[in-house]
Amino acid sequence: MSEINSHAALEGRRVLVVEDEPFIAMTLEDMLTDLGCIVAGSAGQVGDALALIESCEIDAAVLDVNLGSQKIDPVADALAARGMPYIFTTGYGRTGVPVSHAAHGVVQKPFRMEDLAKALAEELQRGTG
Repeated sequence: MSEINSHAALEGRRVLVVEDEPFIAMTLEDMLTDLGCIVAGSAGQVGDALALIESCEIDAAVLDVNLGSQKIDPVADALAARGMPYIFTTGYGRTGVPVSHAAHGVVQKPFRMEDLAKALAEELQRGTG
């Protein structure tokens, strides 16, 4: 997917950010806003993310693989059950992604805005399941 198509695919999309490091969460939110997305919510813990999935209108999500000592699996499971697209961010590569969610996009930290845009746009185009 080209850079222009990636940006067009993201315009107006409501994206949930699940990241426990405040600086990275703010950076993600800024990047998503610059890409034309609407940040639907931001959470740093599994419970908060699950509450946002229940209460917010979300088109997609960006999930950190590890939230401190918590694994992201329950959040990914909840999104998958609702058929919502999501990608992972991680400093560990694909090895850190939950096995049951390995088909979803992964953006390696530190990431560039274009890497984020491409992975998220491809996930939205592909759908989920």
